[in-house]
Amino acid sequence: MKQFLKMTLATICGIVILGLVMTLFFVISLVGMVASDTAKTKVKENSVFVIKFDGSISERAEASTPFDDLLGLSEGGVVGLDELLASIRKAKAEENIKGIYIEGGMMTFDSPATAQQVRDALKDFKSSGKWIVAYASNYGQASYYVATVADKVYLNYEGSIDLRGLGGKAEYYKGLYDKLGVKYLCAKVGKYKSYVESNTLTGMSNYDREQREAYLNGIWNYWLKEMAEGRKIKAESLNQLVNDSLLAFAACDDYVKAKLVDKVIFPEEIKAEIKGRLKLDKDDEVNQLTLADMLNVKSKQKDKGDEIAVYYAYGSIVDIEEMGLLDGGGHCIVGSSTAEDLRKLADDDNVKAVVFRVNSGGGSAVASEQIRHALKLVKAKKPVVVSMGGMAASGGYWISSPANYIFAEPTTITGSIGIFGLIPNFSGLVTDKLGVTFDGVKTNKFAGYDIEMVFGKDTDEIVEKMQNYVDRGYQGFLNIVSEGRGMKPEQVDEIAQGRVWLASDAVKIKLVDKLGSLDDAVKKAAELAKMKEYHTASYPAEASWLETLMEKDNKGSYLDAEIRELLGDAYLPLMQIRKDIKNNSRIQARMLDDVRVK
Repeated sequence: MKQFLKMTLATICGIVILGLVMTLFFVISLVGMVASDTAKTKVKENSVFVIKFDGSISERAEASTPFDDLLGLSEGGVVGLDELLASIRKAKAEENIKGIYIEGGMMTFDSPATAQQVRDALKDFKSSGKWIVAYASNYGQASYYVATVADKVYLNYEGSIDLRGLGGKAEYYKGLYDKLGVKYLCAKVGKYKSYVESNTLTGMSNYDREQREAYLNGIWNYWLKEMAEGRKIKAESLNQLVNDSLLAFAACDDYVKAKLVDKVIFPEEIKAEIKGRLKLDKDDEVNQLTLADMLNVKSKQKDKGDEIAVYYAYGSIVDIEEMGLLDGGGHCIVGSSTAEDLRKLADDDNVKAVVFRVNSGGGSAVASEQIRHALKLVKAKKPVVVSMGGMAASGGYWISSPANYIFAEPTTITGSIGIFGLIPNFSGLVTDKLGVTFDGVKTNKFAGYDIEMVFGKDTDEIVEKMQNYVDRGYQGFLNIVSEGRGMKPEQVDEIAQGRVWLASDAVKIKLVDKLGSLDDAVKKAAELAKMKEYHTASYPAEASWLETLMEKDNKGSYLDAEIRELLGDAYLPLMQIRKDIKNNSRIQARMLDDVRVK
């Protein structure tokens, strides 16, 4: 017994000591991480900013924590467009940075406009007289488009350039739903409003084909022009080459002959190239700065003058935040919280103007109207300028319409002025296939109509009522755009009908005021507010890494990935059914988000 007590006491003491050591280690690590976060990077002479094109790039980077790698929570590879553009501007202003080295790859851009904005920033960097060199084992299409801004484009031996043009095939689930005994009750306005088609048709409608061909050709022609200029070849010749050749399987020498790259070289040769540009000896080390380093480089610009708030609204527009397992992930624009943020900016006397940065394909009509109303309150007190990112369509255009002025990138997708209601009905599955029947009593004709929509067979009158509601909603959307853009509702209807427009065409029909960047929008806001000196501040404030750490384990990303693998092709349609049932807002102003490019 005495020996047992000794062993027990020793074990307890060991656990206590281990706990104290781990706590001490945690505190020391925490202090070190905080100190590292706040430390400023000192740029050495003759430095190079290294940009790696891997992972994905989105409007803003999601917050990460110092413990992500340790705890296996790291989502990895997500680059924020705002951080990348800011870093390129810093590199241009920093005299000790002599050039940019792009390490190409298969990065996924959340839209063609995102790739275009990165390329434009790099082109502006070159205007300072500094150089850019690009090198990759394999260039994805969007990565190659961006890389053509470089002074020299190199390729590794046995590498490839996957230049193929824009396009692909959409998925249509009606055939699957027919087999399951599921059908979608649909009410919509707008002959081009194609979001519902993936659930109600087995193929693309002629109207959807028309609008997709128009904006994809517009984006591709813009890219062709810029790539051809960068490589000093004719756009027509480049397009013919892409059309006639499967370039991903071409020989390396063919890329050189076609002037798609300057030379095929090994990694050690690219090192020699960079050292030569820096006038370094063979054994000298190259001073490299990563994106993380650049974020900690002190900006040459000092905050002075009044504040212009830049508010980022990107992702799907939703009524409530989607945080749980299988809720789709990604960033969302929550109607109530976004509206509250905007009201605070309206009341903040330190903020003299607001730039509303929108990158959204829409979502809930109710949430969209909340945000639009709040933006009108801001506009009543101070200038509001919208800067459209990759897309500002449907609900994304709804929330943009009140602005004093609207900028869009040349390859922004916008418009899609139309709404729909879409509800899954399981009567074919539950009653016809499984034999479940329903019966009951009610005090009024439409009592329990929501159950009838999902499980009943006699739904014609309910759909008719829903269609009337959608018709009124569409007319309301026309009135909203009419008010914001100074047009008659009839004029808006002619260019609406759910049609998606490329921004370069949207300018001609007055949906957009001018093509330009976020910086152009900030300058316009300063002009409207009559500000000579100003600085910008980003909203909403990013979550701290501690808040992010507390939230990450609630997202169920691992289990979600396992279920996705198990269900295979059935994952997306089944998850869409689940979301449609759960969604409180039955009426949507949304377009299909299928414009990501690699």
